[in-house]
Amino acid sequence: MQCSQHRTALLAAGFMWLASLVPQALAQSGYPNRVIRIVAPTAPGGGSSISARLIAEEMSRRAGRQVAVVDNRPGAGTRLGTEIVAKARPDGYTLLISPSTLATNPTGFKSMPYDALRDFEPITQTLFVPNLIVVHPSFPAKSLKAFIAIAKGRPGDILYGSAGYATNPHLTIELLCSMAQIRMTHVAYQGGAPSITAVLAGEVVLTASSSMSLLIPHLQAGRLRALGVTSATRSPALPDLPTIAEAGLPGFEAIQWAGLLAPANTPREIIDKLHKEVVAILSMPEMKAKLAKIGNDVKTSASPEAFAEFIKAETIKWAKVAKTAGIVPK
Repeated sequence: MQCSQHRTALLAAGFMWLASLVPQALAQSGYPNRVIRIVAPTAPGGGSSISARLIAEEMSRRAGRQVAVVDNRPGAGTRLGTEIVAKARPDGYTLLISPSTLATNPTGFKSMPYDALRDFEPITQTLFVPNLIVVHPSFPAKSLKAFIAIAKGRPGDILYGSAGYATNPHLTIELLCSMAQIRMTHVAYQGGAPSITAVLAGEVVLTASSSMSLLIPHLQAGRLRALGVTSATRSPALPDLPTIAEAGLPGFEAIQWAGLLAPANTPREIIDKLHKEVVAILSMPEMKAKLAKIGNDVKTSASPEAFAEFIKAETIKWAKVAKTAGIVPK
C-alpha cells in the first residue's frame, strides 16, 4: 500500500513538473511575445548602436508591431551596459549589441564585472570596420615600409596617439610595432576624434582610427596621409589604399567589430531563431547600403558557435598583443 501511494505521489509530481514546462515551451515557440531590449553599451551614433537600431526597426516592420528597442547605456569603457546584459534573465528579452571591446577590455581593466567567454550566448557578428593608419603629412615616409625604416632608426622617439589606453586602436598600433619590430611612444586621448585632432595639430605623428567619415576628407585635402587599412582586404571606401599586409606586414589584420549576444543559458531555440532572423535582416541590400554609408561592412556568423569561436580567438589574440607590449590592466 505504501509503495502504491509513493508511486502515485511520484507520478503526480512528475505530471506537475511537465505541466510547469508547457507555458515555458509555448512562450518560447511564440517568441517574441513582448518587446526585446537591445542594450548598446555605447553612445548613440556609433556603428554598433546604429546596426542595433536598424535590426530593431526591421524586426518590428516584419512583425507588424514593435518587437525590439535599443537602450543605450554607455559608460566605463562599455562595461556598464555589458554588465546589465550579463546579469539579466536569460529569457531572450534582454540582448547585447557589443563592440569589439568585449574582447579587448580584459587587457586594460583589472575590475571586470563579467566574463566575456562565460557569461554570454553569442548569436552572430553583425559588422566589422577596419582602422586606417594615418600620419601627419610632414612626416617624410610616404609608405609603410618607409615609415618602418625611419622608426627603426628612432626607437621610442616617434609619438603615436590612440582613442585611449588598451583600446582597439592602441592595440592595433602595438601589433604593428611588434610585427615590424619597432618601438614608438604611446599618447592616450579621450576618444578617437581627439587622437585624429592631435595628428592634424602635429602633437603626435600617427594614429589608428575606424572613423572613415572623419578621416577621408582630411586625406583628400592632404591634411593626413594614410599608410594602409588594417583589414585583410581593401576597403571599398578607399579601394586604392593597400592593406597593411600588402604594404609590408604579411598576415597583419586588426579590425573593430560588433555582434549580438544574449545572457548565458538563454534557451537554444531562442538563440537559433534570433540568429536566423538577424542574419536574414543584415543580408538585405538596403541594410548593407545603410551601414556602408557610415564606413561599416556587414559581417554575419555562419552559426552561434562560429561567433563564439571568433570572440575567443579575438580575446586570445589581443591578450598576447597586450602582454608583448607591456600593457597591464589598470
